[in-house]
Amino acid sequence: MHAMNYRITLPADYDMRIIRRRVAAKGRLLDDFPGLGQKAYLIRERGVDGSPVNEYAPFYLWNTPEGMHSFLWGAGFQALCDDFGRPDVEHWTGLGFARGPARDTVPRAAARRALRLSPGTAPATAVAHALEEMARTAERPGVHSTAVAVDPRRWELLHFTLWEDTAPEAPGEERYQVLHLSRPELGKLPEGRTW
Repeated sequence: MHAMNYRITLPADYDMRIIRRRVAAKGRLLDDFPGLGQKAYLIRERGVDGSPVNEYAPFYLWNTPEGMHSFLWGAGFQALCDDFGRPDVEHWTGLGFARGPARDTVPRAAARRALRLSPGTAPATAVAHALEEMARTAERPGVHSTAVAVDPRRWELLHFTLWEDTAPEAPGEERYQVLHLSRPELGKLPEGRTW
């Protein structure tokens, strides 16, 4: 499993209805994309849920690197680059994935938290704690699914959770609205830790 995210910060006065219309028109195009576990079309709106910015921030969980490559080097991502400029694409190696009690609902909210490991932290210990936290999160009412991933270049752990309705406030988390969820191979995402 691979996690991928790009975050496009938009002007403070940007009409976010433009993004909503874009997702309504194009979101379904990835509903059957090979190699894609799920893609959450995320936005933050300035002044909503404490967001300081307007942002479009799709988040992906890929089953295969071939699927991810097919998307990044294909027409869909190029269209996004043509419209917004080429964003920095963050990506992480998947450590674990779990479905929650609300797995059969359509999620409307998401929470994302990135945590840099301090130089003295043992990576295996940090990963074990992150997987334990993921398992606890997956048991919470309202959770659709949750994942944890790592970027070993920057030693950054990423926690990502989709929620049925509202993502509860938590320190260090960014909260998003989910406009659409493409999930062509959600059933193929392995549950639990990935090794």
